[in-house]
Amino acid sequence: MKIADGFDARRLRPKAHSNWRSRLVLTFAALLTLCGVLLLLAGASSLIGHPSALGELNASPAGAIVVLVFGLLISWLGIWLWRRRRRQMRQPFGLNMAPHLMKKRD
Repeated sequence: MKIADGFDARRLRPKAHSNWRSRLVLTFAALLTLCGVLLLLAGASSLIGHPSALGELNASPAGAIVVLVFGLLISWLGIWLWRRRRRQMRQPFGLNMAPHLMKKRD
């Protein structure tokens, strides 16, 4: 196969991920996890016997359980988002070739 004079192999490599967007998502995920852990601790402390953590919101045991479960779900969501973005950032780049340049299949 003949290589044309205007061929540049660097054009086959895709551009890197935008770093600021990934850092912004990671910061949001960390803040989400932190808020979830704080809610989790507030719900647990009101179940143990210190109901003044969130005032009237978790004065009863049922309200404390709701706050505890909500904090657990928010912290799980933050950790999931963090891990997903980190995995996406570390993914290797493939070739950026047009489909019509690939090998033909029968």
